[in-house]
Parts: sequence; structure tokens; C-alpha cells
Amino acid sequence: MTLTKAQIIDNIQDQLRFSKKETTDIVEKLLEIMKRTMENGDDVLISGFGKFCVKDKKERRGRNPATGDDMMLAPRRVVTFKCSGKLREKVNGE
Repeated sequence: MTLTKAQIIDNIQDQLRFSKKETTDIVEKLLEIMKRTMENGDDVLISGFGKFCVKDKKERRGRNPATGDDMMLAPRRVVTFKCSGKLREKVNGE
């Protein structure tokens, strides 16, 4: 099962008794701050949860899976996630 943004909004609304609009605005603003931070190449660290890391990938040789032809893949940025020790323990039931 996947937790969706709508479910996160509903959970926050139920627990904090904010209106649906207030809760949606808060979640949207949080996600926008995180996106903007990562767009600028900075990492996002949430204590007790984990770290979203922005990494630069260099140009590299690749292969077109459909044709098997060699090609050069352009440089790009990727986002990785490293969970905190606390989150890892919870996921593993420790």
C-alpha cells in the first residue's frame, strides 16, 4: 500500500483538527519548500526521518534498450533518500 498526499492531508486534519483547506495549504507549502531547496542543489534533512540528497550525475555512456545502440546520456541531477537510524529501526520493528 502507498501513502498518498491526500491521505497525509486527511491524517493531519484528523489529528490536529485544522480545516481541510488549512491542512492542504500547510502540506503544499512544506512540499514547495522542499522542492525549491532541492532545485537549488541543497539537501533536505528531517531529523528522525532521513535526508533527501541532491547528487550530480556526469555525462556517461549508455545503451538504448530498444535498439541496443550506444549513446551518451546527458549530465543530470538525481534525488536520493537516506533514512535515519530511528526510521530504519521502526521499519525493522526494533
